[in-house]
Amino acid sequence: MARDLQSIVKMSRREGYALHPKAHKALVKRPSPPGQQAANARPSKPSQYAQQLREKQKVKRLYGLLERQFAKLMREASRRQGQSGEILLQMLELRADNTVYRAGFAPSRRAARQLVSHGHFLLNGNRIDIPSIQMKIGDVLQFRPHSLNSDYFKHLDDVSAAPNTYPAWIKVNRKKGEVSVSSLPTRDDAELDINEQLIVEYYSR
Repeated sequence: MARDLQSIVKMSRREGYALHPKAHKALVKRPSPPGQQAANARPSKPSQYAQQLREKQKVKRLYGLLERQFAKLMREASRRQGQSGEILLQMLELRADNTVYRAGFAPSRRAARQLVSHGHFLLNGNRIDIPSIQMKIGDVLQFRPHSLNSDYFKHLDDVSAAPNTYPAWIKVNRKKGEVSVSSLPTRDDAELDINEQLIVEYYSR
């Protein structure tokens, strides 16, 4: 399965946005893009295209998709009725790996993707290993019985602490290692500092 193996810290510096929890401190220490030339460059106002590209790259990397996967989601979002940008974010939120992350079963989306791809979850009782599966209302994602006995789940609170609040579109039973989709995510359920309209404009060129 293809995946982006670039350093998440370097990508975060390139986008000026923490794409991973561990990138926050790195951005404080080194907020400039990676590379000596970029660090010494004078700040300039980016073009409209540059803004669109950077926003697309930021969101693509935030959710851990490759370009072909992201473009395919954008095409699907454009075909559906409604605001294409909001539908895109909804589809990104409904990915199985993001659902695992939102449920607090993994400390990052990368870790959640690894858990799903290694077959640690059942979707409606069936084992899955595809992180990009789109969840639907009524779907139940749960740790496999074998995985519930693993050291990872036994020390889940140490690996990934439960969030203070869960998104309204999921219901989580942390003791059972179970998350269910109760409604569709709204725009407010995605990161608020995403400008999805820039992404729509990028693919509309």
